[in-house]
This record gives sequence, C-alpha cells and structure tokens, in this order.
Amino acid sequence: MKTERADFYPPFFIWLGYSSIMFDFAAYAGLFSAAFIAATIFPMQSEAILVGLILADRYSLVGLLLVASVGNTAGAAVNWLLGRGVERFRDSRWFPVGEDKLDKAQAWYRKYGKWSLLLSWLPIGGDAITVAAGVLKEPLPTFLILVFIGKALRYVVLAAATLSLI
Repeated sequence: MKTERADFYPPFFIWLGYSSIMFDFAAYAGLFSAAFIAATIFPMQSEAILVGLILADRYSLVGLLLVASVGNTAGAAVNWLLGRGVERFRDSRWFPVGEDKLDKAQAWYRKYGKWSLLLSWLPIGGDAITVAAGVLKEPLPTFLILVFIGKALRYVVLAAATLSLI
C-alpha cells in the first residue's frame, strides 16, 4: 500500500497551525501579565512589551490595547484590595507603600475625589492613588471604570506615538 504524500504531512501542518496559535496566546498572555504586575506595587515595564508587540505588526492593535488595559486595571484592583485591608498593616515595617506616600495619596484623593483615579497611570503616585481609593472605600465598579479609562488612554497615546501618529 502506497502512502500518499498528503497523508503524511497534515499532522505537521496541523502542528504549525497550533504553534502559531500558542505563540499568539503567549504574546497576549505575556502582555497581560506584564501589565498586571506593572499596576501593582512591583516594578515592571508593560509599555516596552506593548511597543514591541505593536512593532512586530503581527497582532491586532485593538486586541493589544484591550489586553494591556484590562491587565493593568486588574493589577490596580489588587492595589484597591490592598487598600481595603491596609489600615491594620499600615505601620508594619514590611508594608510596601510608605506612610508618607499613603498620606499624600489620601490627601490628594480627598481633595480631587474619584476623578483622581483617571491619573492612576502615572508612574509616580499612581499606585498610591489606587491604594488610597481602597482605603477610602471607593466602590469597586466606579474604581474599575475610572482606572480602565485612564490606563486605556495612556496605552492609546503610547500606541499612537509608536506608530508615529502623534
């Protein structure tokens, strides 16, 4: 019985198709993870990964912006949760946000209210604002909407700059 050449190769081509899907998934998952970690109290640069993926010109720009924005917002929600329980740990030596930074963020938040969450993307003070929102018990739906808007706008501006649109 003679094996047709077409019978021999399909598994290889099927594997190639799956590997392409896996590479795409890994790119989006890596971007989500970097954006998530960058929004928490740990230092990370999700912007560099986003720029690299945009320049690769292989992925949907809207998809990249959504994944980065959702990941960054989810990471900020961790800060909000941390803020909800921070009062009992605030004076602990291991606590990652200094008391002076937290006091400044709370004062800022009291002065400007929930609208200050639109600035949660700022590299200095942005994380503290999200923690302060938790401490001051900002409702989670309001928090998520405002933080998402701020972080999405930052990524849109970054994408526009990367593509030389601005």
